[in-house]
Amino acid sequence: MLLFTPGPTPVPESVRQAMATPTLHHRTPEFEAIFKEARERLMKLYGMDECVMLASSGTGAMQACVLNLCKRKALTVNAGKFGERFGKIVTAMGKALVELKYEWNTPASLDDVKKALEENSDIDSLFIQVSESAGGLRHPVESIAAYVKSVNPNIMVIADGITAVGVEKIDITNIDALVAGSQKALMLPPGLAMIGLSSAAVEIIGEGVDYYFNLASEIKKQKQNTTAYTAPTTLIIGLNAIFDEIEKEGLERLYAKTSARATATQKALESIGFSMYPQTPAMSMSTVFDEDAEPIRKLLKTKYGVNMAGGQDHLKGKLFRINQMGLIPVNESVWVVNAIEMALDDLGRRVFDGTASKTFNETYFKEIN
Repeated sequence: MLLFTPGPTPVPESVRQAMATPTLHHRTPEFEAIFKEARERLMKLYGMDECVMLASSGTGAMQACVLNLCKRKALTVNAGKFGERFGKIVTAMGKALVELKYEWNTPASLDDVKKALEENSDIDSLFIQVSESAGGLRHPVESIAAYVKSVNPNIMVIADGITAVGVEKIDITNIDALVAGSQKALMLPPGLAMIGLSSAAVEIIGEGVDYYFNLASEIKKQKQNTTAYTAPTTLIIGLNAIFDEIEKEGLERLYAKTSARATATQKALESIGFSMYPQTPAMSMSTVFDEDAEPIRKLLKTKYGVNMAGGQDHLKGKLFRINQMGLIPVNESVWVVNAIEMALDDLGRRVFDGTASKTFNETYFKEIN
């Protein structure tokens, strides 16, 4: 079965083997050396002033950012389940909330952000997704962050990059916190969350805001190559292993291959009659709106050995989402678009003639060379 859901993504065999080695105690020089290496490589991936790793899902890192970087009032962008989640966390933590809400295929509007800041001078933090995976949407995070900082450089800009870090090079110039999760482009099992931080963010993080999600205590400990509480040792060993795989060709090559794969998948799907759901598609996944989304997904899983994700809430049964994150062999991507075309033939919608795989290959190899 080919796993093409937008997280968890498949774990490469070399990474599984690395994580299968004997368990280490986390308070030892041996593990501190492993942690130091992982931290240095993560800092390079982020390109930011500081970073922390947390034994949690990505939602834990989202909550940590709300707790540590929002003092009074947050502005959140809700164009899907994960933008909605930021708003729910803000409310649960007792902070004031201003929410900009959009349909799940619609990117945040800079004009709406401007209006919200004009009407709420006490907003001290912005929470936004880089890639909103509920609909495969890419927000214009960089231009919004630049505007926010031009209005008030003290406003903290927090970006959920869980389905963007490791997918594309993100301009972090005006971003104070960038969240990532292990089970996405880094191709690890779930359970490790990461946050890249600006020096400005580090300066305002308070000591007493929380116990477990206290980023001040974590930064202090992680600079010493350890963690405040029990580290997810196996996942951090796996993090080094996936960096080994990425570094065989380098980050820029990974970004180029991901972009080419996403473009080729989109062109292949369009060539057999589909259109992309989001107005501004993210590179992390290819998302299609179709009334036959569920029959197509069922055929792919039961007949063609491909598992991909569907829609949620009001889009349940109307979307299918194809993962583009991680080190995906190009032949597997060709298999997926070919299988989708065959499923259309099974459903009596289109006679199979190999158009999808032909279009994918022509596009991919033109893009990548």
